[in-house]
Amino acid sequence: MAASRCVTSLLKLSSITCSNLTCRQFHRLVVAAPNNVLCKPKQISNVLPATRLLHLRFYSQKVEKTEESTSKPATSPILGSIQGLGIAGEVFKKQDDSQSSEGQTQSSSSGQQKNSDEEEEAKRKKEAEASWRTMKYTLIFFGVTMSGLTGYIVGTWGAPQKDEEGNVIEDQFSSKPLALQYVLRSWNAIMNYSQMIRDPSRDKLLPDPLKEPYYQPPYTLILEMTGVLVHPDWTYQTGWRFKKRPGIDFFLAQVGPPTFEVVVYTAEQAFTAFPILDALDPNGYIMYRLFRDATRYVDGHHVKDLDCINRDLSKVIVLDWNSQSVKSHPRNALKIKEWKGNDDDRTLIDLALLLKTIATSEVQDVREVLDFYNQFDDPIEAFRENQRKLQEQQELMERMNQEKQTLPATSLARGLFGRRF
Repeated sequence: MAASRCVTSLLKLSSITCSNLTCRQFHRLVVAAPNNVLCKPKQISNVLPATRLLHLRFYSQKVEKTEESTSKPATSPILGSIQGLGIAGEVFKKQDDSQSSEGQTQSSSSGQQKNSDEEEEAKRKKEAEASWRTMKYTLIFFGVTMSGLTGYIVGTWGAPQKDEEGNVIEDQFSSKPLALQYVLRSWNAIMNYSQMIRDPSRDKLLPDPLKEPYYQPPYTLILEMTGVLVHPDWTYQTGWRFKKRPGIDFFLAQVGPPTFEVVVYTAEQAFTAFPILDALDPNGYIMYRLFRDATRYVDGHHVKDLDCINRDLSKVIVLDWNSQSVKSHPRNALKIKEWKGNDDDRTLIDLALLLKTIATSEVQDVREVLDFYNQFDDPIEAFRENQRKLQEQQELMERMNQEKQTLPATSLARGLFGRRF
């Protein structure tokens, strides 16, 4: 009985300390510190002889290493040496049950993981097949659609033209094979349509100058809207808004008829620019409005084609900040800086004075004046400097005239006084 309690205490201590506690260590533990043993203090006297016998039993047996023993799973040396005490069977049974349950758990988890991997692989295969099927049907649909559209274009645009009686009108493709005729006519129609989009919408963008008794202003002033008259601004709250440039009312009043024929020529769309110009010019100083359809599309830029405005280019002035927009006629352009929306700007006021000076001077060819001012980085600043110098010269001339007028009066007074005295 004491031996069984001893072995039970030994096994409990081994499980608590998570190590294999030998009988010698257990015997020393009981002898050195009996209060630490799991059994009661009164039973220590019975336990000590049992531990001694157990100690002798442990070390009297020899473990025979054979091929059969090595093939079996390794067991604890304590449990292997106490098989004759009646407890080892239960311990081995518990260990075998725990190992078998762990093995079953691992095998079931590995089986579940394998099944999940197989399901995911099958799912990926199904998704890949569905995407490929969708792409294939989409390509087939687009191929059929484009083939039908191409056939319709070739059959419609490639057919020869007919007169009122239904007779075929011969052209430069009539001598070629029939299929090639249809293809070449279709290609020619596409090229003509592309050229029509790039060119201005009409040959004469402005009507003929007015005849008497109507008055035609001697000069034509062409203005860009964006960056010259207004500044576009966009926010999340308000969307697109166009800010009115300071001094625009004074500018239009000074350069409007009868001084200049004012034309707005912009690359903006008509549905965008029309309401803006209506708000900017309630008095009607702007006589004509030309939009994107009136420009010529060259190298990715909308160019203002002055050859189509139906006016004498020696009397035409273009105000723009983008040199690409006026590259076909750079001598007619007065290039100014783009307005960024600052409120302290007074460029339009100085421009009005410059243009008014040109008009009142009756310049025969405005391009000569524009060539002079375009050599400066800031033509407006150069005009201000010239105005300052001109004002100083005028003041100097006025002083000289005043001195000339006072000089004869003083000489006459001296002559009179000299004769008297």
